[in-house]
Amino acid sequence: MKKFAFFVFTLALGMVAGALLYRQLLGRGAGAPAAGQGKQARKILYYVDPMHPAYKSDKPGIAPDCGMNLETVYEDGGAAAGAETVAMPPGTINVSPEKQQLIGVKFSEVRAVPLSRTIRAVGKVTWDETKIARIHAKFAGWIDTLTVDYTGQLVKQGQPLLSIYSPELLASQQELLLAQKARGYLAGSPVKEAAAGADSLYAAARRRLELWDITDDQIQEILRRNAPIKTMTVFSPISGYVLTKNVFPKQRITPDSELYTVADLSTVWVIADIYEYEAAAVRLGQPVRMTLAYDPGRTFRGTVTYIYPQVDNTTRTLKARIEFPNPGLQLKPDMYANVEFVVDYGRKLAVPEEAVLDSGAERRVFVDRGNGYLEPRRVEVGEKVGGQYIVLGGLKAGERVVTSGNFLVDSESQLKSAVAGMAGMPGMGGGDQGKKPAQPAQPQAQPGSMPGMDMGPKGGQPVAKPGAASPSHQSHGGQRP
Repeated sequence: MKKFAFFVFTLALGMVAGALLYRQLLGRGAGAPAAGQGKQARKILYYVDPMHPAYKSDKPGIAPDCGMNLETVYEDGGAAAGAETVAMPPGTINVSPEKQQLIGVKFSEVRAVPLSRTIRAVGKVTWDETKIARIHAKFAGWIDTLTVDYTGQLVKQGQPLLSIYSPELLASQQELLLAQKARGYLAGSPVKEAAAGADSLYAAARRRLELWDITDDQIQEILRRNAPIKTMTVFSPISGYVLTKNVFPKQRITPDSELYTVADLSTVWVIADIYEYEAAAVRLGQPVRMTLAYDPGRTFRGTVTYIYPQVDNTTRTLKARIEFPNPGLQLKPDMYANVEFVVDYGRKLAVPEEAVLDSGAERRVFVDRGNGYLEPRRVEVGEKVGGQYIVLGGLKAGERVVTSGNFLVDSESQLKSAVAGMAGMPGMGGGDQGKKPAQPAQPQAQPGSMPGMDMGPKGGQPVAKPGAASPSHQSHGGQRP
């Protein structure tokens, strides 16, 4: 009896101590807000597989395919429970470091770097058109002798080419000699007009020969001999190679007859074909390197002197003219050459080409905002130089962009934007996510039918449902008659 009373007393004392402790704890917590009251409760839309966003569930759990925990998707688009919600542009996603490593996300820093590129093209050596001389005689006559008598011959400036007999030229020489004599007779005349007239006649006769390209030495030779020269020699005006020869001995010529064509090869032109999309990088005065297939160890250096104004309609190329010095005459017309245009852009802000997603309408990159947040951002880029795009706008130096795995990141961003846009549509609220659709009502049994039986398409023989007992089993207790 005493033991029982002691047990009851101990039990009562414990109950009183528990009640006092509960009241004390309750009193301490009365002034503190309950869990979840300090922050507004966030509305959960659904749970998603981190590796396969198409899989959704209305309850937390484990993804059936990869074994990872399902991630919570909130209506406000924020991070998972317990993480801080930050203001980010639409489409921004949060990818944990573990998930970044799983999908192979890599980053690169945007920075200003020196950029240059080389445009390679095929060119063809041709004559310098500004150093081609077409030789004519300005008087009619007959070819007497030929000093240069074959095409391709190298001639020097002032070298004799041929001699011409011309009755017209012979008469002009006679006039010069008569004017010289008259000038001498009338030089001491007291009539000044007579002396002046003789001087004018002499000057006119001499000027006529000069306009026919008779040299001063030849005129002085006529005056010294005091007799006309029967055949007049024609000299080469430049040094070069004879491209064409259109004269033969005893041939009659007129002022419109082209006797020779001589080209100077001290400088040559190279006509290079540049693709249409590379034409913007080629400019006047740009340095150019050139090599020849038969002498690859030697490099020639030239300058772009002209860019032709029309694109070839067949090859879609633009022609550029490059001038090269040719002191050793190693560059021959119609040779093919490998041409390299050196384009120097200086220091430019650049981003790797792998970071840029081109949809046709716009170009985007994903910028690392820290704490796993990846922001999609539209950028303006210029030319692609050595695997990098020149940044014209949208990025600043020092920012980090995604260079690997960005296609998966872009898919997740677009999916999130689409879900956020559907959240406000009727029937797409968070409360409806994950619920099973209502089952359609079962059709009423036809008169005369039995449970577990469906009639045929036209009321024919009954068809047993899967799992339902056959009529014979129902009527005979599962035994055959």
